[in-house]
Amino acid sequence: QVQLVESGGGLVQAGGSLRLSCAASGRTFSGYAMGWFRQAPGKERELVATVTWSGSSAYYADSVKGRFTISRDRAKNTVYLQMNSLKPEDTAVYYCAADSKYTRVAPTTTRGLDYWGPGTQVTVSS
Repeated sequence: QVQLVESGGGLVQAGGSLRLSCAASGRTFSGYAMGWFRQAPGKERELVATVTWSGSSAYYADSVKGRFTISRDRAKNTVYLQMNSLKPEDTAVYYCAADSKYTRVAPTTTRGLDYWGPGTQVTVSS
């Protein structure tokens, strides 16, 4: 059974940092792109950052460029999201996803991805 499990969410003050982790299990994820997405109350799910299996291609939403960094440990089937200079508008449930279709270019969509985690709450207070 495939599982993606996010961790590292919590409550932080504006300007602070958090590091999210997503551990994938249940199958081999060799070749899979992975990424982070978020959904705030009353809003649609949006892409935050994605990365290919090799790490050679990464994509960031404009709203997080320069503040967030995505990375992955292929040996551990884990992807990370380092979030710095957090803002109240970063408050959302953050989801991890994995997909086999994006081998050369990181995903730029929230649709049609193979696997999703249950999410972890990130709350940034002002």
